[in-house]
Amino acid sequence: MRVKDFPYEFTKAIPIVRRLQQAGFTAYFVGGSVRDFLLGKKIIDVDIATSAYPAEMKEIFSKTVDVGIEHGTVIVLYGGSSYEVTTFRTESTYQDYRRPDSVTFVHTLEEDLKRRDFTINTLAMDANGDIIDLFAGEADLQGKIIRAVGDPHECFHEDALRMMRSFRFTSQLGFMIEDATYQAIKENISLLEKISVERIQVEFIKLMLGQFRNEGLRFFLESQAVLHVPFLKQRNSQILEKLLLLPDDKLRTASQVWALLGYFLKFSKDEFHQFLREWKQAKAVFYKAYLMLELLKKREHAEWTNEWLFQAGLDVALLTEELVQLIWQCGDIEKVKKKFAELPITSRSEIVVSGNDLQKELDRTPGEWLGATITKVEQTILKKELENKYHAIIEFVKSEGKHDESR
Repeated sequence: MRVKDFPYEFTKAIPIVRRLQQAGFTAYFVGGSVRDFLLGKKIIDVDIATSAYPAEMKEIFSKTVDVGIEHGTVIVLYGGSSYEVTTFRTESTYQDYRRPDSVTFVHTLEEDLKRRDFTINTLAMDANGDIIDLFAGEADLQGKIIRAVGDPHECFHEDALRMMRSFRFTSQLGFMIEDATYQAIKENISLLEKISVERIQVEFIKLMLGQFRNEGLRFFLESQAVLHVPFLKQRNSQILEKLLLLPDDKLRTASQVWALLGYFLKFSKDEFHQFLREWKQAKAVFYKAYLMLELLKKREHAEWTNEWLFQAGLDVALLTEELVQLIWQCGDIEKVKKKFAELPITSRSEIVVSGNDLQKELDRTPGEWLGATITKVEQTILKKELENKYHAIIEFVKSEGKHDESR
């Protein structure tokens, strides 16, 4: 098969392939970019495989970055973009179910492709647009099938993370896992415990953000993968099965994923913190996800208030409202945008009176009273009971002080 119309992403990279060929080497576009091109999907990264060794690549191209040179990968900087160019390679035995004991550079494309995970990822394309399909990848693309390359048991013993990748591809592409491949997954699923949390987390988030989330999640639950990942194994998987009852509306961010899980698993703040800590999430992620979780619980019973919108900010408020739509099939994104636009202030910095102003006007030194006073001013402005004007705020603060003295 030869394709005629190259997408821009490949056209930009063709000179790299040509340069390698002119130097006497073979080179091809490989992997996900070719798969996604044939599926008509957006191309994210264009990867190139070649018979050239890393040292030879560095002689051919003037601008390179060593990122995984021991595994044959060099980043080539060209035309304002960067491309991973990797030497054809084969891999030895895998002691830790993830990394090969050694990597051997080889000279043929076939040897390189047969070490890959699934047939849909073995497709290659040359600079003329000719598709090289050595493992029936095109047929599996058309049949919407995820099939391991070679013996599936060997495939998952080589790299146990491939099982999570199969669920992820199901979620992203809407494909089904071929029977023998899925049987091997179920028999080897406990090997996930050999894989680092960070790597599992990346695949799990991609699964949850996929267009066909419920398909990937169903495989994740039915295969018992849920019993071999952080913290979820301690929870009743039937609770997670409730997620399958939700529509396949697309989630947009990792924070939405964590907030959604936190809601269904009914986490307390401490449990949620522990949960995200086990998933190796940063504090910033925890804060945003927890804020969304708390707002989601409030939205279950009430409409947005000015105070909630102010606390959330527009981005978090919209992400939370999307979860409201997903869980309860209600919510109104445009209404949230309109209500947020009508807030008298959207951040504390917009209050026209500063802490220094209050100290000066009241002739007081800093103390706990200052933060409490600013908070009171903020809340009163948000309730639209006080105008955000200098003299109005000063008079309000002085009046509140007199009230406190008279109590």
